[in-house]
Amino acid sequence: MTRIFLAFAALVLAAPLVHAHGDPHTKPAAAQPMVETDFGRTGDPKKVSRTVRVVMSDRMRFTPAVITAKKGETLKLVVKNSGAVLHEMVLGTKAELEAHAELMRKFPGMEHDEPFMAHVAPGRTGEIAWQFTKTGEFYYGCLIPGHFEAGMTGKVIVK
Repeated sequence: MTRIFLAFAALVLAAPLVHAHGDPHTKPAAAQPMVETDFGRTGDPKKVSRTVRVVMSDRMRFTPAVITAKKGETLKLVVKNSGAVLHEMVLGTKAELEAHAELMRKFPGMEHDEPFMAHVAPGRTGEIAWQFTKTGEFYYGCLIPGHFEAGMTGKVIVK
């Protein structure tokens, strides 16, 4: 199991500390802790290579559906929710997103907040500063129950 999946499982076991997932929250990129993952690490918002704007819609789609990056590049992902319901963008490997989506189906009220996530209320915008440190194909998805299953996913290709 990955470290991220174990962290989410620990949150579930700490049920008294869990808050409603429907309460949107996004920390400014500067306030995010340093996190190292299989798909990169927390990006320094002062060292962003480029900004990519992503729109999330109630059609359960991200636009664009594919983002390209260079190894080592730090992207500022500006995520706009153009819909009428809460959406989120969560970066990860395919296996991590699938495991997290399953956990969200079992515990839909679970709150989570990591530097590779942006929870965005309708009509609002969130940000993720992320450095892609490895080449390969990585993914993003909205893990609110039903959204991921409806196809609300995208891909990051790092060369």
